[in-house]
Amino acid sequence: MIVNPQLFNYRLIIGSLLVVLTVLGIYSFNKYKSNESYEEFLKQEKVLIETELSDLLLSYDELSQDYDLMASQLQEAKLETKVALDSLRLLNSDLSIITRFKEQLVVLKSKSKVLLRTIDSLNSANIKLQNEKRYALNTIKQNKSTINELVVVNSDLEEVNDSLHKSIYNAAILKASNVNATSYKLKSGKKRFTDKAKRANAIDVCVTLNENPLALKGKKDIYIQIVSPQGNVISDKGEVVFGDASLNYSKREIVNYDNENLEICTAIIADKNEQPFQKGHYFINIFHRNIKLGSTSIILI
Repeated sequence: MIVNPQLFNYRLIIGSLLVVLTVLGIYSFNKYKSNESYEEFLKQEKVLIETELSDLLLSYDELSQDYDLMASQLQEAKLETKVALDSLRLLNSDLSIITRFKEQLVVLKSKSKVLLRTIDSLNSANIKLQNEKRYALNTIKQNKSTINELVVVNSDLEEVNDSLHKSIYNAAILKASNVNATSYKLKSGKKRFTDKAKRANAIDVCVTLNENPLALKGKKDIYIQIVSPQGNVISDKGEVVFGDASLNYSKREIVNYDNENLEICTAIIADKNEQPFQKGHYFINIFHRNIKLGSTSIILI
C-alpha cells in the first residue's frame, strides 16, 4: 500500500490542532468557572461585611436612646461605621477592597466591644446606685418613723414631766388654815376687844401654817394684808414685788418653818389717819410670796 506523506502530515496537524483546541476549551471553561466562583465569593464577602456593619449601626441606634452620657462616643462610632458601609456599597468588589473593609470591620467591632464593656460597667454601677438609693430611702423612712415615734414619746414624757413638776410644785406649796381676826382698842398696852368701828384701832390676826413634808424648811416670809371697806390697805407698809406680781401688805412676819404645824399671831395697828375705823367688811389675806395661803373677814359696826 502506498501512503501519501502530504496527506498524513495534514492529518497530523489537524489532530494536533484539535487536541490544542480541546485543551484550550477545557482550560477556558475551568477559568470561566473559577472566575465565576471568585466573583460569587467576593459578592458573598461583601454582603457579610455590609450585614455586620448594618448590625453595628442598629446596635448604636438602640444604645443612643439610653446613654446620653456617652452620646459623643456613640455618635462617633456610628458615623465611622456608616461611612464604611456607604463606601463599601459604592465600590466594586475586588480582593483588595474586601480585604481592606474586613480589616476596618475588625477595628470597628473592637471599638464596639470597648463601648459595650463601658456600658456594661455603667449598667452595673447604675444598678448598684439604684439599690443604694432604695436602701437609703428605706433607711430614711425607718429613721423618720423612729424619730416621729421618739418625738411623740418625748412629747408625752414632757407632758408627764411638766405634770409631775406641777404636782410636786403644788404639793410643796405652803398651806394655811384657821385664819382668824379679832378687832380691839389698844390703849396703854391694854386690849379691849370690840366690834365697834369707832372704838377699834387694831386687829389681831392668827393663822396656822400646815404640816407639809414636801415643803422646804427654813425662813419664810409671811405677809398679812388687811383691806378696808374702801379698798385701802390698813397700816400699809409698801409694795413688795414677786416677778410680774406685786403686793401691798400690812405686816410681814419672818418665821422658821420646820415642816410641822406652826401657829402665827400678829397685831396690825392702824395708822393715826386711819382711826377711827370705818364701818363695814374688813378682808384679811395671808400670803407667802405671791401665793395666797388663806383669808377671812370681820365686820365692824
